[in-house]
Amino acid sequence: MSSDLAIVYAALILKDDNVEVTADKLQTLTKEAGMTEIEPIWFSLYAKALEGQDLKELIFNIGAGAGASAGAAAGGAGAGGAAEEAAAEEAKEEEKEESDDDMGFGLFD
Repeated sequence: MSSDLAIVYAALILKDDNVEVTADKLQTLTKEAGMTEIEPIWFSLYAKALEGQDLKELIFNIGAGAGASAGAAAGGAGAGGAAEEAAAEEAKEEEKEESDDDMGFGLFD
């Protein structure tokens, strides 16, 4: 297991138990799990990055962030309805693209 993954799992364990994510607690959990080769700087970096974040919300909305931010940025630029129409047309064009299965061949043919 990589050190990054161990720290992320430790943070998820802490959040699941409604415990504040701190560098000391992350370090304690990973050491108890047998991950002793992790440099101490990583614990403080992850603790600062996750400070004030709702991990459950991040996990449940992992795919929703990109589309929402692009739409908000376009709307804020003054394009308004035109930007929404362009985004809708672009989404329709992506749906129309043919896949390999539609062309009569696939990965295992």
